[in-house]
Amino acid sequence: MTESNSVVRLEKLAKAYTDGQTFYALNHIDLEIGRGERVAIMGPSGAGKSTMLNLICGLDVPTSGRVFIEGTDISQLSDDLRTRLRREKVGMIFQSFNLLPTLSALENVSLPLRLRNRSRREAERRAREMLERVGLHRQATHRPDEMSGGECQRVAIARALIFDPPVLLADEPTGNLDSASGEGVLQLLNELHRELNNTILLVTHDRLTAESCERMLILRDGRVAEDSAHPSTIESVLTESL
Repeated sequence: MTESNSVVRLEKLAKAYTDGQTFYALNHIDLEIGRGERVAIMGPSGAGKSTMLNLICGLDVPTSGRVFIEGTDISQLSDDLRTRLRREKVGMIFQSFNLLPTLSALENVSLPLRLRNRSRREAERRAREMLERVGLHRQATHRPDEMSGGECQRVAIARALIFDPPVLLADEPTGNLDSASGEGVLQLLNELHRELNNTILLVTHDRLTAESCERMLILRDGRVAEDSAHPSTIESVLTESL
């Protein structure tokens, strides 16, 4: 993979914690993820999956190594510049939705643009367009406690994609949903991926969710134990690794 086609690149990335002895949540990982790839990240609890996402989006800083987003070494940026990069290049979806409970769906979705100093009118126009795309235009004035879990996750997806980020990080996006709602969210992510061609890194324990991706990483003990880019091998990788 050429560097120009690499949207996310990790070089010797490590995150260590010390409590009497040193523990590596991530242990010197080298990885490249190309534009438009959908990558499932799997592995047992404590394998380093969420740590990897937090380092990629700049919410945490590595002990050593480097993280590149579209060629920018974010591990060398200040806190303010990492925050700015997240607002411009990285959309994030969480298992717990992370919607602001006092804001309506429209206000939650428009928030990333308001934080980038867009006018309220422009931000809300764009937010209405995104809610339409995720099938929730009628819920624009609803607060999170007035919506189902599946609807809340659709709002979170609209918020994450409102600024067309090249990278979308999803940490267990179907983990708090029933099977029907989870399948609906996966279908929506697949449809939006075909339209936007963004790069998706998706942490999951769910087989169906993993099988929606073309590439799968299995983490064990802070290392990449398996890296399969062939859908035909997904079944064997899941069986052997989880």
